[in-house]
Amino acid sequence: MLRGLNHITIAVSDLENSFAFYASTLGMKPVAKWDSGAYLSVNDLWVCLSVDEVSPAEDYSHISFTIEESDFHPYCAKLVSSGVETWKVSTSEGKSLYILDPDRHKLEIHVGSLVSRLKELKSKPYKGLMWY
Repeated sequence: MLRGLNHITIAVSDLENSFAFYASTLGMKPVAKWDSGAYLSVNDLWVCLSVDEVSPAEDYSHISFTIEESDFHPYCAKLVSSGVETWKVSTSEGKSLYILDPDRHKLEIHVGSLVSRLKELKSKPYKGLMWY
């Protein structure tokens, strides 16, 4: 049975540029780096950068990282002032900043949880919503 998220692997075209973005700009903890990849961590989440041919999703697929509400505004201001590009304006529950990494992979910085999202759905249900 599945127990949770193990790791995320992201294809990158320029390891040094992406490593700097994820470590310095986003603040992930560097763990290891080699010629064609790197490992970083965010608490218990392991993030792998792997040099490869990059083809970011053109759809809504994205990776979302949790942030505490008290940290949201200063962290996001830092990202925006560093020139990080945004790709969407948040319209759902919880504060979010939608950003692109150097290879244009879609990321989200989000305040909230599944519990807070479900609470919002009870007051503003999506069309065709079914509960299980």
